[in-house]
Amino acid sequence: MSYFESLKVQGFRRLNDSDIALKRLNVVIGANGCGKTSLLDVFSLLADSASGRLASSLSEMSGIDANLTNLVATKEDRKRSMRFTLAMAIADRKPLVYDLDLEPIGVGYQIIEETLEQDQGKSHPFKHLESRLGRVRYFDPTPEKRGLVKPTWDYDEKETALSQVPKMYREPEDFRKRLASSTHYHVLDVGSRAPVRLPQQMKDAKLPGHDGEDLVSCLYTLRETDRDRFDAIEATLEAGFPGFERLNFPPVATGTLSLTWKEKTSRTPFAAHQLSEGTLRFLWLATLLHSPELPAVTMIDEPEVSLHPELLSLLADLLREASRRTQLIVATHADRLVRFLEPSEVLTVNVGEDGEAQFEWADELDLTSWLEDYTPDEVWRMGRMGAKP
Repeated sequence: MSYFESLKVQGFRRLNDSDIALKRLNVVIGANGCGKTSLLDVFSLLADSASGRLASSLSEMSGIDANLTNLVATKEDRKRSMRFTLAMAIADRKPLVYDLDLEPIGVGYQIIEETLEQDQGKSHPFKHLESRLGRVRYFDPTPEKRGLVKPTWDYDEKETALSQVPKMYREPEDFRKRLASSTHYHVLDVGSRAPVRLPQQMKDAKLPGHDGEDLVSCLYTLRETDRDRFDAIEATLEAGFPGFERLNFPPVATGTLSLTWKEKTSRTPFAAHQLSEGTLRFLWLATLLHSPELPAVTMIDEPEVSLHPELLSLLADLLREASRRTQLIVATHADRLVRFLEPSEVLTVNVGEDGEAQFEWADELDLTSWLEDYTPDEVWRMGRMGAKP
């Protein structure tokens, strides 16, 4: 299965010159402010750029200037730009490599360079597209052309060529779709009027939504159309909450359902607005990670928030299983979650002497002797696995 195997970032916040090897499951650990969230934001920015939303994405991040590296160690005369290089593994072939170089201009930005290419064993990589300062050429695979051609439509220079060119060959098209589908899930809002606590419209939903706005619809859809998957969610809840019995979805109005949680020791079920924050967050996570239509890349920020430590073992299993169907990038502060992970699943982030983020896989550190006597979370707390939590 194709997946993104590496990401190089230059000039973005603390990710001044970061070369990051990626796997199917990437649990990113490190101290506050070390660059974990910046990694998620880079992927979100690239996903938006592949969907024609680069301008709006940068605007939501307060503009390009607010996100350029400003570390003291960077030279004053250094070119002020941010560059991203993302490689996608291809079975039995060299990876597809995408480059995007952005530079501030006035109060905005311009795309300096953009390429999507692949080493096919010849003197020069095969170019699926290339753009330099708005001069775009892309490979047209139609039989009558089969070569690099210029756009014949109105080209938006503020958006990437990747998001605008017509359909390409299968592999670059798969690259575009995978990147565009990448989704960032922030900490779930579980306030008293949050969508996850309220009745929801009955509709076909295969994901629970960023804010849990489709949690009820998703669970109901799975119960009616994919009973094995719904049963797996309930089995996960029973493992985490021994008193749990079942979920139900009573109607509250035409086309509107609510969620109830029945426990074996209670005579009446609990409504969603009565459930604890940790219970709701775990229910949402279990539903998300069991969902049949996860995007190619799923990013989750701090999934451990409000969870009882005993639930973190189950969460680790859920992440591991879901990584067979989606590439997971998870940022966490929870040392207890790390206890249930293998070093090969943990990507550490340190802040270097010049303030830059440094990424290294835990299984590439010299930890063998330490892991003989301590658990991974203890090794992390001692500062032997990246910065202390």
